[in-house]
Amino acid sequence: MKININGKIMDTNERTAFSLRKRIGRENDIVILNGYQLQEDNEIQANDIVTIIKKGTMPGKDELESMLTARHTPNVHNRIKKGKVVVAGLGGLGSNIAIMLARTGVGKLLLVDYDVVEPSNLNRQHYNISHLGMYKTEALEKQINEINPYVEIETRNIKVTENNIVKLFTGYDIICEAFDGPEAKSILVNVVLEKLQDAYIVAASGMAGYDSSNMIQTTNPIKNLYVCGDLENEAKIGQGLMAPRVNICAGHQANMVLRLLLGIKDI
Repeated sequence: MKININGKIMDTNERTAFSLRKRIGRENDIVILNGYQLQEDNEIQANDIVTIIKKGTMPGKDELESMLTARHTPNVHNRIKKGKVVVAGLGGLGSNIAIMLARTGVGKLLLVDYDVVEPSNLNRQHYNISHLGMYKTEALEKQINEINPYVEIETRNIKVTENNIVKLFTGYDIICEAFDGPEAKSILVNVVLEKLQDAYIVAASGMAGYDSSNMIQTTNPIKNLYVCGDLENEAKIGQGLMAPRVNICAGHQANMVLRLLLGIKDI
């Protein structure tokens, strides 16, 4: 019978996933059958998708894509790998959003920031001590290449202004707003909605402090605009930005991007 093994259609006489693993792999290799990682042996049928992951080995592009497909299911992966997403601002929100989108398999990311990594960033942003002094674009690109080297990445070490938004972001499906300042947030949102009407913008407002996680939500106030956060808690004296709530908000934004790439527009 014909089945899909690590991204290739092959004939096999094997009847179970573990017997197939024994024939082409090693006993401790991970077996994923139709998107589910097996803990016990399972029968295989024609047209099944089997991925055998060899531990400690860097897979090739086709094999890695097959592994992502196995976890995301083919229809999901094939749509998100065509996605083109901007992450504008690579701080606590943007750095974590970019990493999540890279792990998800988004095909192309544009990373935009003009700042360098500083010690104060380490409490919530996706950087390490080894990244101190590097441009955030470069530090993040390096990390993504170590996670999924087949994501296409473009970087811009530039400050986003009202005058360069259209030139920078034309041609992208979704723009993630991940700035700190309310004025910069407002400018980006307004220009995108007015002049890039085919794009969606996923913004954030209110994730400071340590109030309940359940206050953070995704809203859709107007067409093509999604806002994540509690819409209340801004950073101020006595209420800083901390990793847990910032990451929760970043997760909301990344998940909304995924939904939009899959054609799901409701929240």
